[in-house]
Amino acid sequence: MRRIGILCLVTGALMLGGCSLGGQERGDTVAGSDIIIEKHTEEDIEEGPTAPSLSPEEATIEPLQLPELGTETNTVNPEIVIATDIHYLAKELTDFGSAFQEMDRNEDGKMASYVWEITDAFLNQVIDRRPQVLILSGDLTLNGERASQEALAQQLKRVEDAGIPVVVIPGNHDINNAKACSFIGEDRVPAEPTSPEQFARIYEEFGYGEALSRDPASLSYTYQLTDGTWLLMLDSCQYEDGALVGGMIRGETYQWIDEVMEEAWNQERKVIAVSHHNLLDESRIYEEDCTIEHSEELERKLDEWGIGLFLSGHLHVQHYKTSQRYAIDEIVTSALCVSPCQYGVLQFFGPENYYYATEVTDVTDWADQKSNPDRNLQDFGQYADAFLQEIFYNKARHELEGKGLSPDEIRSMAEIYAMLNVRAVGGRAYEIKDYVMATPYYELWQQYDRTSILCMYMNEILEDAVVDYNEKSRP
Repeated sequence: MRRIGILCLVTGALMLGGCSLGGQERGDTVAGSDIIIEKHTEEDIEEGPTAPSLSPEEATIEPLQLPELGTETNTVNPEIVIATDIHYLAKELTDFGSAFQEMDRNEDGKMASYVWEITDAFLNQVIDRRPQVLILSGDLTLNGERASQEALAQQLKRVEDAGIPVVVIPGNHDINNAKACSFIGEDRVPAEPTSPEQFARIYEEFGYGEALSRDPASLSYTYQLTDGTWLLMLDSCQYEDGALVGGMIRGETYQWIDEVMEEAWNQERKVIAVSHHNLLDESRIYEEDCTIEHSEELERKLDEWGIGLFLSGHLHVQHYKTSQRYAIDEIVTSALCVSPCQYGVLQFFGPENYYYATEVTDVTDWADQKSNPDRNLQDFGQYADAFLQEIFYNKARHELEGKGLSPDEIRSMAEIYAMLNVRAVGGRAYEIKDYVMATPYYELWQQYDRTSILCMYMNEILEDAVVDYNEKSRP
């Protein structure tokens, strides 16, 4: 790690739920598909009480209490699993009535009806992989319900019980969220939200109680992996006056970063930075509320300390980008609760020597093991793809209606828009780029209105569709 010096630097809508696209209602079936979208009958996943709480005083961690590293570091599994945007909901907060169904139809592709199955299947795969850590980079809950935080923490406990550390950071949905509610019959009933202090107590076993150092100004902290690598877990959320969508790093946090990175330099530690919001402008169309405010200052700070890899979520799209200013790569992992329900697996040996690839959560295998009769679970990949396509299809139809286009033109234009967006969410738009651009319906989009937000985003996807964003490595 290079040291260049210490400077005190003081220093947002997305296609899906992280930065937000308005959803549309869906019917019982998807056009051209035999996938049935219906309320499922799942085997309940047991949810218990939260992890033991600490008072704010007890939760304060003295800086840099360094654990001893094992002598046989060559036996450490180098894998790091990262997932993001679970949007978990405690089952006690819904009766699966009309209010819940309405929310599910309009949650921008988040599969609220299957979040329990997805999460359980994912955690099973993590336990089978036995990585040295599981990182969850924010938006842990649907809308920051305290009961949902506690229910998820209970699920994470079995990962820790299997000997796999779990570390978390909040997302913009998780703290002081006025939208926290339960779904009872036709009504949304306000539920208790989560304060910053409660968040740290609930996840005390999942990073906050094991931190090398805690930032007094935020929920940022540092965590040491078994192989000696440090995770710089950055709280990029704004929740002092209610939950805001956009992200920023507090001025006081920059001072804390200098303090911990000075120690990391002295200890010759490799460091990975993690936050919920994006460091770089991963999309030219959806920058506001996605990229961290004044991110150029954070870039400069990370570069000063030789941090060359940044992990984030929030975008609900699989993507990566290299800074134009500094030698920093950002990898954005797509949302676990959105098709294709994937997570990242990272092997990290340094900022110039790492390999990242995604894995898909096998919900169908989970259902087979549970003997779950839900037809949607029997081929969950096809169901999830059809579910997401319909969200985008309805969005495009709504945009195109009343614009003087024929029904056939509207249908075909909406179909290519949906097809392209589904591939982009999974980081694989390059697979159909040539096909889409060769269709007459792509040209109709250009003739209709090149300045519409949907057409602009479609063109950006096509311009950006040059690689598979599910794999990234150095060298």
